[in-house]
Amino acid sequence: MPSLLSNRLTKWALRPVAALVDQRISRHTAGLRREVTELRRKQHGVSMLLDRTGRGQHRMPTPDQIDTLVREVDAATDAGERARRNVTVAYRNVVALEALGVGRMAGGTSNVCGKLATIPLLARPEGKDRHVLEVLEIGTLHGLFAAALMRMLHRTGIEATLTIVDPLAGSQLQPGTTDHEEPTGTPVREDVVRANLALGGGRPGTGARIRQGFSGDPRVRAEVSDRKYGVIVVDGDHSFEGVLADLEWVEQIAAPDAVVVLDDYGDARWPGVKEALDKHLAGGDSRLTMAGRVATSAFLRAG
Repeated sequence: MPSLLSNRLTKWALRPVAALVDQRISRHTAGLRREVTELRRKQHGVSMLLDRTGRGQHRMPTPDQIDTLVREVDAATDAGERARRNVTVAYRNVVALEALGVGRMAGGTSNVCGKLATIPLLARPEGKDRHVLEVLEIGTLHGLFAAALMRMLHRTGIEATLTIVDPLAGSQLQPGTTDHEEPTGTPVREDVVRANLALGGGRPGTGARIRQGFSGDPRVRAEVSDRKYGVIVVDGDHSFEGVLADLEWVEQIAAPDAVVVLDDYGDARWPGVKEALDKHLAGGDSRLTMAGRVATSAFLRAG
C-alpha cells in the first residue's frame, strides 16, 4: 500500500510538469506551423521566377545536381575551382536572361548551365591578341542561349563574333516530332532573336550574323563557310541523318583547336544524336576527338 500511495503522489506531483511540457510543445508546434506557412508564402514568388511555367523546364536545381555538374565541368576542363565559379555564374545568367527576355532557352538546367560553364573554359581564341573568337550556333530557338554564351565569353576577356543558322520558321522544327507547340507562346523569328541578343550586350539589328535556313541547305552552307570557327554549337536537326550531316560540315569549317559542342548527346529522347557522333568518330579519320561530356552535351576538340 505505501508503494501504491507513493506512486499516486508522484503522478499527482508530476501533473503540473507534464502540463507545462505539453504547453511548451504546443507553442513550439504552433511556431513551426507559422514558419512553414511563411516559407510557403515566400516560396511562391521564387516558384513564379524559376518554375517550368512558360518555359517547359524548371530552373530549381538541387545542391546534388549542382555538385555533379561542377564535377563534370572540372573533369572536362581541368578547371579546378573555376568550374564551380563558372557553373554559378552560368546559372545566374540563365535566370536573369529568361526573366528579362522573351521565349526560353531549350533544355534542362544542367544541360544549359553545363554548356555555358564549359565552353569559355575550353575556348582558345585566335588572332594576334589571342582574344578574338568566331562562334557558330546551329539552332538557336529564341537566341537566349546565344546571348548568355556571349556574356560568359565576354567575362573571360574573349571578344566573340556570332553567326547563327536556324530556320526561324515561327515554331521549333524537329524532324520526327509532330508537336511544335511552343510552351512560351513566343514565335521563333529573327526579330525575337535579335531582341534577346541585345540583352547579351549587343544592339538590336547588329552584332550577330543570322542566316535563316537549315544547316543542310547548300545556299546557307555556302554563305556561312566563309570563315573558320573556334566554337561551334550543334543543336539543330536531332535525327541521326541530320546530326551526321552537321558533323561532316563541322569538319570543314572548324578552326584548328576549335571546340565543338554536340547538344543532347546521350539524351534518351534523342537517340540519333549519340548514334551519329559515335558512328562519326568510329571512322577513324575525323578531326574531332572527345574532350569530355557534361550533362547531356558532348564536347569535342578539332585537330
